Amino acid sequence: MNVRTKALCSSQTVLIFVTVTTFSSYLASSSLHTIIYVGCSDVKYNPAAAAAYASNLDFLLSSIAKSAAASAYNAFNISIPGGGAAVYGVFQCRGDLSAADCRRCVSHAVTRLGTACAGSGAGAAAGAAQLEGCFVRYDDVAFVGVEDKSVVSDKCGPSDDKEPLRARDAALAYLTAGNEYFRVSGSGKYQGVAQCVEDLNGMDCQDCLVEAIQRLKTQCAWSTSGDMFLGKCYARFSSRGLIPKPRNTNEMNKTLAIFVGIVMGIAILIIILSILRSIYGTKR
Repeated sequence: MNVRTKALCSSQTVLIFVTVTTFSSYLASSSLHTIIYVGCSDVKYNPAAAAAYASNLDFLLSSIAKSAAASAYNAFNISIPGGGAAVYGVFQCRGDLSAADCRRCVSHAVTRLGTACAGSGAGAAAGAAQLEGCFVRYDDVAFVGVEDKSVVSDKCGPSDDKEPLRARDAALAYLTAGNEYFRVSGSGKYQGVAQCVEDLNGMDCQDCLVEAIQRLKTQCAWSTSGDMFLGKCYARFSSRGLIPKPRNTNEMNKTLAIFVGIVMGIAILIIILSILRSIYGTKR
């Protein structure tokens, strides 16, 4: 398995990322809280405005955690009036998450980011955390709405020279064909997942995903799984599944109707048996 970590350059800020996850995170049963990377900038708070920035950052992280209870994405620009210490932030959950799972994942990411980058005297001017289920980032430089195709984290799984990878390429190709911010594809035993941060416009999102997918195909040419996380998007594929396949709503309704029907049938049968028992009991 090839695992590499990258430095993400965003304007004046450099974030150093550490990849701590393993390929077990590809499994659909993996925890949404599994950390893919956490990065903190070497640049510290501006000493002249450290107190104001720290206060704004605390408020930002708290606002992100609260906002995740109502939405799956939001962007922030927070500053104390006259303080001159603005902090920018964004969070986003994976597109298939329920509201409850989104809230829990973001809360976990905020805690990890606060501890690693903002708390315990760390004083990092910028930081980012990518978990299996969500993404949180803050910076003292405006980055919301700005495309970023720098490689943050990439890794390739084991090679399989014996099996043609046409199915994998088909799954990846489908990811480039959609217009959604969150995309899931499947071909043969391969599944692909891609997502853009929603502060990008549609054209920039597409451009970012094309870059991520092309890098995946080049760097993980014969691999059975691979990750490519860029600054504002990611693409992944695996032969072992990435996320649980969502059940079709119509199928769920049919299942519910069948279940209700069975329950009602059993109830009617019990009533009929009770009546028969009562009738025959009376005749005796």
